[in-house]
Amino acid sequence: MKFVLIGAGQRGMIYAKYAYKKGHEIAAVAETDPAKREIAASEFGIPAERCYETGAALLAAPCMGEAAIIATMDRDHYSEAIPAMEKGYHLLLEKPISPDPAETLAIEKAAERTGRQITVCHVLRYSPFFREIRRVIAEGRIGRVITIQHNENIGNFHIAHSFVRGNWRRSDLSSPLIMQKSCHDMDLLVWLTGSKCSSVASFGDLTYFRKENAPEGAALRCCDCPLKDGCRFSAYRSYLPLAGNWPATVLTDDQSEEGLLEAIRTGPYGRCVYHCDNNVCDHQVTILKFENGITATFNLSGFTNLMTRTMKIMGEDGEIRASEAENVIEVTRFAGNSTEKSESEIIRPEQSTSGHSGGDSGIVEDFLNMLEGRDSVSATEIHESVESHMMACAAEEARLTGSVVSLADFRRKIEGTTKA
Repeated sequence: MKFVLIGAGQRGMIYAKYAYKKGHEIAAVAETDPAKREIAASEFGIPAERCYETGAALLAAPCMGEAAIIATMDRDHYSEAIPAMEKGYHLLLEKPISPDPAETLAIEKAAERTGRQITVCHVLRYSPFFREIRRVIAEGRIGRVITIQHNENIGNFHIAHSFVRGNWRRSDLSSPLIMQKSCHDMDLLVWLTGSKCSSVASFGDLTYFRKENAPEGAALRCCDCPLKDGCRFSAYRSYLPLAGNWPATVLTDDQSEEGLLEAIRTGPYGRCVYHCDNNVCDHQVTILKFENGITATFNLSGFTNLMTRTMKIMGEDGEIRASEAENVIEVTRFAGNSTEKSESEIIRPEQSTSGHSGGDSGIVEDFLNMLEGRDSVSATEIHESVESHMMACAAEEARLTGSVVSLADFRRKIEGTTKA
């Protein structure tokens, strides 16, 4: 099969490389960054006449394949996804579908109208770790699930890189934090509970990464800062030791010391974390109630040492404690009293070398299976994935208004404003 790649950044290249390794052709690329466009062209053997600066230019050309990988910035998805489907492409669409709930529903309607399939990149559903948790629940090993505690530990270095200095620092340029980082987690909760969400409340703020918290004497850029040798967030400490690896690879294609030093001196990742133009939350707590009666709390925080997810799932007859970083799932059956020994099992799911604990390769396999007719629909097709986006948008509205938001009311309101 032939694919076109719209957005040749980190995520787009990961998906395209998996498809290419499976023997499929990447027929064309659209990428605004000339260096990234050239890397994609070289990697996949794309001729110059099929290398485009924008998705719009690529989509103006005749259809060049069966599917499009769309991995551009969040707010570009709407203007690219619908024309791509109308042109004839099925879509592997990076999350979020769109940060605008009306655009999200419009993309869903366009898929129905055109008969195209959309697989949304909720890669965690394909991770062996989370699939094992779901299997334990489905087998009834802790009885009926009553409540869930779910934590996304962003990592203090990750939030500084992506959500203070980086592309997702401003909700008006990309998405609110809970949409960009955690529509994954909303999707996991829908998947694990087997239910739609009925209502949500949320609290959070941008508390720490603000100019008033800058140490005395801190400069606007690390290269000019007298405190850089002792600062945890110094760009020199954050990126130079990681040359050739994420997140240093985001700064520049030139991963030499000279290349990174120049990027720190002149680029956005050399800014002081207390003096950026960021506005997204650095922590947020969300409370959710599902239609089947399950309740959940979701804690999203940049104030953690590790970048990982942890979970506690409490059922009628037992509980599950899970740590993604440790690749450990502990299943415990309740004892009858405080002195009786409880029955516990430690599960260590198979580990994958692909990103997101195997989810990155898994979602491409799923998309290919759907296109090649081995599966009728993907696990994260558009109708399934829209629910998580409505939850994230409703949670942000709840945070901003200080109210409990009904998902049914929220969706009805959005449907009244849905774009064509």
